[in-house]
Amino acid sequence: MTMTTLARQITGGVDTHLDVHVAAALDERGALLGVESFETTPKGYDKLLTWLRSFGTVELLGVEGTGSYGAGLTRHLHSEGVRVVEVDRPNRQRRRRHGKSDPEDAISAARAAQGGDATGEAKTRDGNVEAMRVLRVARASARKGRTQALNQMRSLISTGPDCVRADLRHLNVYRMLERASSYRPGTKRDLVSINKLTLRMLARRAIELEEEIKEIDAVLKPMVKETAPELSALSGVGTDIASALLVAAGDNPERLRNEASFAHLCGTSPIDASSGKNQRHRLNRSGDRQANSALWHIVITRMVSDPRTREYIARRMKEGQTKKEAIRCLKRYIAREVYNNLPMEHLALDSP
Repeated sequence: MTMTTLARQITGGVDTHLDVHVAAALDERGALLGVESFETTPKGYDKLLTWLRSFGTVELLGVEGTGSYGAGLTRHLHSEGVRVVEVDRPNRQRRRRHGKSDPEDAISAARAAQGGDATGEAKTRDGNVEAMRVLRVARASARKGRTQALNQMRSLISTGPDCVRADLRHLNVYRMLERASSYRPGTKRDLVSINKLTLRMLARRAIELEEEIKEIDAVLKPMVKETAPELSALSGVGTDIASALLVAAGDNPERLRNEASFAHLCGTSPIDASSGKNQRHRLNRSGDRQANSALWHIVITRMVSDPRTREYIARRMKEGQTKKEAIRCLKRYIAREVYNNLPMEHLALDSP
C-alpha cells in the first residue's frame, strides 16, 4: 500500500518597511513555521517567495502597505501568480497588551489573511491606472503650489504700496499674472521695487505650474479615454474625476465583488449603527476620500446640467430630507453607475 503525502498549504504574512521586509509562514492549521527578513530588492523578493515555497504550496499572502512600502513586493507576487490581500495595521489593543515588533506584525498579518479578517484583494499596480496615480500626484502638488502662489500674491497686493494696488487689485487672475510677470523692478531696494520683484517671482511661479498642469492633462486625458471610454462618456465625468475613480478601483477592478463594495470603498455606503430597539445607520466617513470627492463633483455638475438630478433633489427635499442628505443619496446611486462602467475584464458572479 502506497501512502501519499500532501503538500502543506502555506499562508504568509509580511510586515513591510523601506529597506527590509519581515515575513512569517503558517501551515494550514495555523502553526508558525518560521519568520525571516529579506531585502526590499527584486532579489530579496525572489528569496522571500522561495523561502515560503520551501515549506509547501503558497496559498495566500497578507501584506501590510501594498500601496506604499509593499508595492514592489506586491507586483512581484502578482507576476508569480500568488494571491495577495491587503492587511490593515495590527489591533491597537493587542499591541498595548503584547507590545510591538516586526516579527509579531508579520505573524499577525499572516493570521489575519488565514482567518479571513483581511479579505481585500491587493491592487496589481502594473497598468494605466497606476500611471494615472503617479501623474495625479504631480498634478495635485502643482495645483496646490499654484493656489498658494496666487493667495500670496493677493495678500501682497492688498497690503502693498498704493501704486501696486492700483495696478493689480481690479484685474482677474490671468491679467494679474500677465501684468505682474512682466514687472521690471530694477536694482533699487525700496519698498515698491521689492514688492514688484516678489510679485513677479510669484506670478512666474504660478504660470510655470499652470503649464505643468496642462502638460500633465495632455498625457492624462487620452490615457483615461483609452482605459475607460464608457466611464469618460458619463455626464459630469471629466478627466480629473474619471482618473480619481479609476485610481480608487485600481488596475484590477474585478477584485471588487459588487457595486456595494465599490460604494463602501468610496465611503458612500451608510454604516449600520443599530443597537437594541434603535435601528439606524450613520454616515460613512472612511473609504477613499478622493473618490468620494469625485462623486460629489459629479452630483454638483449634474445639479446644474441634468433636469432629472434637479427633480430628484427637489423631491427628496419635499420628503423632508436636507439638500446635503439628498446629495449623499445621489452619491450612492452614482457609485453604482460608475461601477457598472469600470473597465472590467469580467464582472464578479454576485454583481447585479
